[in-house]
Amino acid sequence: MIEVALRHALPGFTLDAAFEAPAGVTVLFGRSGSGKTSVINAVAGLMRPDAGRVVVDGRVLADSTRGIWLPPHRRRLGYIFQEGRLFPHLTVRQNLLYGRWFNGPGADLTRVVEMLGLGALLSRRPAALSGGEKQRVAIGRALLARPGLILADEPLAALDEARKAEILPYFERLRDEAQCPILYVSHSAAEVARLATSVVVLQAGRVIRQGSADAVLADPAVTPTGVRAVGAILTARVTRQHADGLTELDAGGVPLFLPAVAQPPGAVLRVRIAAQEVIPARHRPEGLSALNILPGTVDTVREGDGPGAMVSLDTPAGRVLARVTQRSAQTLGLAPGVTCYAVIKSVAIAREDVGGA
Repeated sequence: MIEVALRHALPGFTLDAAFEAPAGVTVLFGRSGSGKTSVINAVAGLMRPDAGRVVVDGRVLADSTRGIWLPPHRRRLGYIFQEGRLFPHLTVRQNLLYGRWFNGPGADLTRVVEMLGLGALLSRRPAALSGGEKQRVAIGRALLARPGLILADEPLAALDEARKAEILPYFERLRDEAQCPILYVSHSAAEVARLATSVVVLQAGRVIRQGSADAVLADPAVTPTGVRAVGAILTARVTRQHADGLTELDAGGVPLFLPAVAQPPGAVLRVRIAAQEVIPARHRPEGLSALNILPGTVDTVREGDGPGAMVSLDTPAGRVLARVTQRSAQTLGLAPGVTCYAVIKSVAIAREDVGGA
């Protein structure tokens, strides 16, 4: 368990945030300038707040009321920055082992190298690495520092889409295998959907919502990156790889087709479906190119300040959201209890929206 309570005057607003986070990946989610990096810098000991308390797994790192303030090197934390920040004069192996110089033997080097696919890179120096490779080394270095908590400050922000797609599976493995809590800063709904065990939403230095990824991303009132980030997260199991390049999943007994996902039958995936990519229909449509048609029942219809409305559908696959105009909702007669179908194009589900559960 991570306990954080901070108060600090920043330019333009006062950081006044408190939250508790369970094991796994807790994502600090919010727009740029909302205070996310200030929070993890205070947790890391890189910024001393005006007042605050930080506790990781019962170990007090800071408590202003008791005069406790551990310096960064005594906090047993791993920090992954936006850029790898590797030592250019050291090899990959030497960069990986750097944390041991302070904290002694930590995680097994062989296991970390295998987890992150670093075996062929150990003798190289950072100048000979791609951006994605540098971040994998930075992740490994953080793990090998024997951390009680890993901090990641928008670690994919400096990467292009191809490199992000390369790195995200490694963060999923870190979440599932490292047995170390992670505090992860992001303003990307796709990263939240794929990685988060829990989400803390920050706005102008204050926590405005905390909960599971599916609950936060389903609420347009608190999603910090706007209604286009609103969507549902479904959990589904791979059943078949088709010769035409589609992967078939079982989503609560309903088939769900995606562009090819390199996972074997039986693998369980998280799938984010953006609300703007869902078309509701009162009758099961025919003659459409869309392959995914989920039967369901309208749960709620929430009208926005403008012309839009958010329709929540209960389907066998789980809760699905559809963003439509209020006129469309009225024309279709969408209301709680009405039978409806959610139509989803396979190609509308982006690769970065699919990850390990």
